[in-house]
Amino acid sequence: MKLQQLRYICEVAKHDLNVSATAQSLYTSQPGISKQIRLLEDELGVEVFARSGKHLTRVTQAGQAILEIAGEILRKAESIKQIAQEFSDERKGSLAIATTHTQARYALPPAISGFIGKYPDVSLHMHQGTPMQIAEMAADGTVDFAIATEAMSTFSNLVMMPCYRWNRSVVVPKDHPLAQLTKLTLEDLAKHPIVTYVFGFTGRSKLDDAFNRKGLEPRVVFTAVDSDVIKTYVRLNLGVGIIASMAYEPSIDTDLVALDASHLFESSSTKIGFRRGTFLRGYMYDFIQGFAPHLTRELIDAAVACANPAERDKLFNSIELPDL
Repeated sequence: MKLQQLRYICEVAKHDLNVSATAQSLYTSQPGISKQIRLLEDELGVEVFARSGKHLTRVTQAGQAILEIAGEILRKAESIKQIAQEFSDERKGSLAIATTHTQARYALPPAISGFIGKYPDVSLHMHQGTPMQIAEMAADGTVDFAIATEAMSTFSNLVMMPCYRWNRSVVVPKDHPLAQLTKLTLEDLAKHPIVTYVFGFTGRSKLDDAFNRKGLEPRVVFTAVDSDVIKTYVRLNLGVGIIASMAYEPSIDTDLVALDASHLFESSSTKIGFRRGTFLRGYMYDFIQGFAPHLTRELIDAAVACANPAERDKLFNSIELPDL
């Protein structure tokens, strides 16, 4: 059994059993991958993949168990490399982050700018996706860190830590009727078509919960994953926008007015997390603290040592999160 064989079966599974696509991604030949998979199956005495002729059709029951363990072995092998790199050259390496557009566009730039200035020889890779995709990428080791607000709690193998609190603003053109109100209410909002985030993005659940508690049904006429897209359609008078307050930029959004909605919706917390068992290099600790200054190395290690998410939540209960 070879690490290369384990890597091949894991990559084939990730590429929906498409050996040709796997070969392209690994810069190797399709026959070579097929041969190594067959050799591994012969050695194990079971099939990892069921076949129809030359085509792989599904992962077998044995294959599912093998793939899970193979993934763990490959991640452990990668940790060994990380440990070696940390001791051979602690300022060189790579860091992969998965996050949403809002985090990448509005929250992360100062932290990333500072990090690149301090670690110019660390290559930084950013992946964007839905909160569920982000969590999955961290859970399966595709990225080092996941940064998001939603969907993180569904993955028990992630060590999640709160970074900051944020709330929402309603954005409207300057001449909109809502801009004339002294204090905004949910009833006022419900009278107008709404443009906001896709469900599952950027604290959208807190918005829906607030309307539900009041027995109101908002007229959401357009949704997007991108705050800038939402503002674009507000400018087209499609509806009033509800966005993360950080996404309103007074110097740029001069044609829009931001109305505080923090009294209408419960605040949300953005979290950063990584797969349990990940070896954190020195610059990885520094990146986390650069993004969330209260997350010191000692606190991160304490979070890793917690037996379960409930214990971890208790650890952070006494910490006052900054507002963004």
